[in-house]
Amino acid sequence: MNTIIVYTSMTGNTEFMAQTIANELMMQGDHVEIKDALDAYADELKDYDRILIGSYTWGDGDLPDEILDFYDELEDTDLIGKAAASFGSGDSSYDHFARAVDIFEQKLQEQGCIITVKGLKADMDSEEVMKAKCREFCEALSV
Repeated sequence: MNTIIVYTSMTGNTEFMAQTIANELMMQGDHVEIKDALDAYADELKDYDRILIGSYTWGDGDLPDEILDFYDELEDTDLIGKAAASFGSGDSSYDHFARAVDIFEQKLQEQGCIITVKGLKADMDSEEVMKAKCREFCEALSV
């Protein structure tokens, strides 16, 4: 499968998740392109079979500035029938834990994507725990 992963990361957790997911999918035989959200355009998502969006959550449930332009571009992008999912890191001490994952999942659905697996949320997890969660996420994607 031809997969694109677009992500933004501040502390490195969401970037770690993106890299881990990319590696897992490549081991399953996928062709994977990974891009920082600042270098990605929503229109290029049309060229892929599967779209994965990763973002940390800023403040009390907001998208970070680094991914806002990309998010806004999605509004005018037809992604009907594309497989998609979202992932990201958060802090469960906030009322809206890892809400960016939910925001992107909803936006991808609105643009016509088929959400193939529930969004993956990491909560200040160790690298080993994050790796295990990412592996499970990738296994669910491939079903």
